[in-house]
Amino acid sequence: MCPPVRRADTQVGPYMRPRIDNLKWVGLFTIVMVFVGLAGVVEAQQPKKVHRIGLLSSTRSGPITEAFRQALQARGYNEGKDVVIEYRYAEGKLDRLPGLAAELVSLKVDLIVVLSTQAAIAAKQASTTIPIVMAISGDVVGTGVIASLARPGGNVTGMTTFSPEVSGKRLALLKEAFPKISRVAVLGDPTSPAHQLDWQELQPVGRHLAVQLQSLEVRSPNPDFKGAFASATKARADAFLTLPPPLMAFHQNEIVALVA
Repeated sequence: MCPPVRRADTQVGPYMRPRIDNLKWVGLFTIVMVFVGLAGVVEAQQPKKVHRIGLLSSTRSGPITEAFRQALQARGYNEGKDVVIEYRYAEGKLDRLPGLAAELVSLKVDLIVVLSTQAAIAAKQASTTIPIVMAISGDVVGTGVIASLARPGGNVTGMTTFSPEVSGKRLALLKEAFPKISRVAVLGDPTSPAHQLDWQELQPVGRHLAVQLQSLEVRSPNPDFKGAFASATKARADAFLTLPPPLMAFHQNEIVALVA
């Protein structure tokens, strides 16, 4: 289990997008963990097996998925020839994840790669024997996906990028960039496992900076972004901040349009 990843070269703004080199690193790391998982299902002196990998995600994530495929190919594993990848996307509707995870289990995949905390929870609930590799995840200890970062236990391993203090830092940077702001609207999904921790992290920073925080909650699977923005406008918010994805990632174009 890797420690939380904190990249200094991550862009800061209403929406944080990892640099492409970070995405490639995620792909490379995931491949290493995939090989570890597949090692247990390969037996000596048997005909070459075409492995079946399930990829489960709350949303479509083109750059990360492409990095994953390229890293496989670079190591001689070509999709459709050496490995078959079963893609399952919840399209932002988190209540679909348990059913999609069950589909992957029914297909008897050798391993499941997950791209969100919610996907990891769904995969673990669907199977306690199929190896599960987290390419991206949040508070997997607090949500019970693993026992601890040092000793995950069970059938789940991988990487976590959980660091709620980043939310407080983003608020501080926003205030530094625009010193006159006094009220910030914060858009978040309370159904996300990390939402409450991120919100709690913002409170002391807001008090220290003399910034009043307005919580704008939007829930999956049909978030009312227009209603949230109307509330922020009515309250005369000076600035706008989003808490981490996946919901925000799936609707980023809509959010940017409303901000504009």
